[in-house]
Amino acid sequence: MRKILIALAVAISLAIGMFWFYGQKAKTSISPEQQSQMPVYTYRVVNSYPHDPEAFTQGLVYDDGVLYEGTGLRGRSSLRRVELETGKIVQIHPLNRRYFGEGITLWHNQIIQLTWTSQTGFVYQLKTFEKVGEFNYRTEGWGITHDTKRLIMSDGTDTLYFLDPETFEEIGSIQVQYQDKPVTNLNELEYIKGEIFANVWQTDLIARISPQTGRVLSWIDLTGLLETKSGLSPYGSEDVLNGIAYDQLGDRLFVTGKLWPKLFEIKLVGNEGELGIGN
Repeated sequence: MRKILIALAVAISLAIGMFWFYGQKAKTSISPEQQSQMPVYTYRVVNSYPHDPEAFTQGLVYDDGVLYEGTGLRGRSSLRRVELETGKIVQIHPLNRRYFGEGITLWHNQIIQLTWTSQTGFVYQLKTFEKVGEFNYRTEGWGITHDTKRLIMSDGTDTLYFLDPETFEEIGSIQVQYQDKPVTNLNELEYIKGEIFANVWQTDLIARISPQTGRVLSWIDLTGLLETKSGLSPYGSEDVLNGIAYDQLGDRLFVTGKLWPKLFEIKLVGNEGELGIGN
């Protein structure tokens, strides 16, 4: 009985946290009319791997054979090292309960992690997860990635910010647009072959964005990727698509979602057939 009551309390706590979370964030600004005119790529699933159904995925990175994952929700936020093939958590660093974890990226031998509304980011040593620094920013923190010179950060609006990776000072920004209209709710980010891939929160879409102009170059529609509710989530339902990671050496693209029981390796498919990433 005690175990049942504890599990029920955890589920209620998560449900309340998710209700508040969704109540705070706005709906996407992409209209059905815009979606119908998009140049769209679909996908083919190459592999699927186990994923912790309790992980509220906010950031995802692949490096040197392993996945790094940042998770959210207050009291449940963490930084993780995960074995790709098994989904096993091989290392975990829980965040203080006052922080709602968000996106992560790797810069040299460090991991950078954002938090949502605390305007605080953390810097960790890659191998040990030892916290070696903190920094502040003026917006909310959603997703983060980097090109060869700059950190690239989203805050849920149509703006992407460029930060100096050493000082974390804001050094520029772009507004993301499709057909001259803003695209908001830009969430988890990944820089892939000169483009910024961005989850659009509460949709099955990934935007491929020019970092020079902010223009959406094309869209990836992942509708149906998680075909049915698996029942594996201890809270009864999976959540939205969120999480993009790229294996540069193997040219592999990985995607998952919040509380999803699976992580997928996919190939992009267009009118001309399967595409290499960045084509």
